Order: sequence, then C-alpha cells, then structure tokens
Amino acid sequence: MEAGTRSQLEALGIDPRKSLGQNFLVHSADAERIAAAVDATPDDAVIEIGPGIGALTRPLLQRAGAVIAIELDPRLVEVLRSTLGGTPSLTVVHADALTVDFAALLAQHAPTARQVRFAANLPYYITSAAIRKMLESGLPWRKLVVTVQLEVAQRMTAKPGEMSLMSVSAQFYGIPALITRLGAGAFHPPPGVDSAVIAVTPHPAPLYDDPAALFALARAGFGQKRKQLINTLSAGTGLSKIDTAELLLRAHIDPSRRPETLSIAEWIALAAAQKAYRPPE
Repeated sequence: MEAGTRSQLEALGIDPRKSLGQNFLVHSADAERIAAAVDATPDDAVIEIGPGIGALTRPLLQRAGAVIAIELDPRLVEVLRSTLGGTPSLTVVHADALTVDFAALLAQHAPTARQVRFAANLPYYITSAAIRKMLESGLPWRKLVVTVQLEVAQRMTAKPGEMSLMSVSAQFYGIPALITRLGAGAFHPPPGVDSAVIAVTPHPAPLYDDPAALFALARAGFGQKRKQLINTLSAGTGLSKIDTAELLLRAHIDPSRRPETLSIAEWIALAAAQKAYRPPE
C-alpha cells in the first residue's frame, strides 16, 4: 500500500514538503480505524484538518453527514477537489487551520448538523496550537481524534507526576484515550518518530467556569520546569512568595510540590482559591 501512496503522489506531481510537515497516511486499514474512532453519524459534521490526498476523508464521508476538509497546501486542495469534489457532503477549504473560523465554516457548509467532531493528521510543528484551538473552539464538539507524535500522545494522557501544560489542557476539556500506535512506516515519507492516534471525549459538563484564569495559573506553574510551585507561581503571577504560599494552602496544596504532580481537580481548586483570595494590603 505504501508503494501505492508514493506512486499516487508521483503521478500527481506532488513532492511532500518538509516545511509543511507533510507525512501521508499509507494504509487504508489505519484510515478506517481512525474514522471509526471519530464515530460520526449522518447527523454530524466532521471538521478534518490536514486531509492530504483524502486517505481519511473517504471513510469519514461514508459515516458523516458533512465533512469540511481544511487544507493549507494549494496543490492538495486541487487534488481533493478533482478526486472528491463531486461528493455533495464534502467541502474542501483552502485555509490555515490555525486562523480559520470553525464556527463560520459550520454555519456556512453544515448548518443542519447536530454535532461536530474533529479529525486531524497534524503536522508536528502545529500540533499544540491546533489541538488547543480545537479544544477551545467553543463548539459543541463530541469527539476530537488526532494523529500526533507519540510523545505528544503520552503527554496528553499523562497522570499526576508526569503532567504538563498539554496534559492539563487536554484533560480539562475531555478524557483522552490512546486508540492505536502508528510506526514510522505507516506514513510516506516516514517521519523520524512513531505516532499515535488519540481520541478526546468531552466531559458531560464543563469542569470549571473560568478556563482562562485556570490556564493563566497553569502557564505560570509550568513556566519553569522542575521548580516548586511556590517559586513558579510567584514568578508567573507577580504575587509575593508569602501570598503564593497562602493561596496554595487555601487550595490544600503543599507549596513545595512541583506543577507536574497536580491533578486537574487541584488546578481547579487553585483557580477557585485565587478568585476568592484578596492579598492583604
């Protein structure tokens, strides 16, 4: 199948561009597995980021009521429109997924969709920004399925003790689960690392009503690796160490702990404590 993918690209005159992080999915079985994880129904719209030449787009079209495929490379936009453009449920959008308005695309191209799901084979260099944009889109998304570098997948699913800002972000908005690992040979050209498919299912209800405040704290907390929270939060928030210690104690968190040890519930408790705390004059 890999030879087929390479041959198809060569026949189209397309040379994968390293600058765009292009690694094309090779095996149809992997595409089917990813599409199954998206779990779309005819009532759903799927926003696909990085469709390439349509390996995943095709099985998504068999399941979803509408697929909006966002592609940055104009060469691939032309390929998708010429090979799949006759499919009424497909819209191919030539745009940068990091700047495009997801809500506007849905309103224009899938106004009757009851739910939205995301699917993406992400170039490694935009992974964090793209995941954050999908998670924070404000849309009523029901599933987010992304193919990412294995290391990113491990960070998204990490437990307290190995948490990161990526872990906090993914787990605040939903429950991430590793679907399958993909070796370098699953792509053409093969990347230098293994990959994994991650599915994020949203929590039944928001965990906290002020995510911006929570993530401001988390960014401060993780701003200096391997340092104690009393130091990183003080440096990141501008509070004195005395006030920072008081804030942490009010959230029932030992000031000597390190940010990677905190659970999502503890970050929420810390954000709530900060909202209620008024440093003494």
